[in-house]
Amino acid sequence: MDSSARIIRRKLDGVLLLDKPVGLSSTQAMAAAKRIFRAEKAGHTGTLDPFATGLLPVCFGEATKYSRFMLDAAKSYRATLKLGEVSSTGDTEGIITASGIVEVDDDRVTKVLAQFLGPQVQTPPMYSALKQDGVPLYKLARQGIEVKREARDITIFGIHLVSLDAALMVVDVDVSKGTYVRVLAEDIGRALGCGAHLIGLRRTATGGFSVATAVELDRLRALSETDASQLLLPAEALVASLPVIRLAQSDATIFCNGGWVDFATDNPSAMEAAVWDEAGRFLGVGETVQSGQTWRLTPGRLIATGKH
Repeated sequence: MDSSARIIRRKLDGVLLLDKPVGLSSTQAMAAAKRIFRAEKAGHTGTLDPFATGLLPVCFGEATKYSRFMLDAAKSYRATLKLGEVSSTGDTEGIITASGIVEVDDDRVTKVLAQFLGPQVQTPPMYSALKQDGVPLYKLARQGIEVKREARDITIFGIHLVSLDAALMVVDVDVSKGTYVRVLAEDIGRALGCGAHLIGLRRTATGGFSVATAVELDRLRALSETDASQLLLPAEALVASLPVIRLAQSDATIFCNGGWVDFATDNPSAMEAAVWDEAGRFLGVGETVQSGQTWRLTPGRLIATGKH
């Protein structure tokens, strides 16, 4: 595609599974994809640090309405740790502030990793995009300012050793939203007694998507616009984990016009659901709410008229 020509934006809906390269922020990678597709509107679904690579779902047009379901999803990573060194930022962006002797083996590492399984609390690092009074924490950290951060509940669903070669350790980890793998790496190093920091991070999966099906930016640039568009998933791919409700056409019309419809179910509960009409068209996301003795389906984020 000719990037030198003036870009004329086009309306485009869908989800691109992008394999983010090292050296670009998530926003920069998204912006590059947006230019390639000439999309009017785009957003990404979960920040990866510039030194990290891997799966970054990029949403275009109507799909941006459902990006939060990816932000809330569990994520999987392959992390490379340098044992025996502690970094000021927890990763390669900082300076080495302490070092220790590395005396570990597979058995000891496996036992230590097992200690991190399950629910726990984690304090976000100062070098993060979280904000204090509107200012990103990393900007305060660069000024030598440290502020109190609220610990958050996270869950490590799975963690196991891939390889251990002298002071280099590779682990695969499955985590809940809000987990900082940099902090986890530091905690692992502390538990091993030698210190550690993150020197490589690759997101391998999120929200049911795998990096194995993602496309690299260089390959994307080499494709024609038509071929690139064939890579896009529909917006509803982002809500595949939600329960499904199918509406008769009369109810679908009411729902799409912002009205509630009666919802009959054998297992009533408040929930969000992906809503489809009887013709198999995705309408958007709705929420079931109780009204007296009955349940109603109320519209949430809907696909714009003509987009389904």
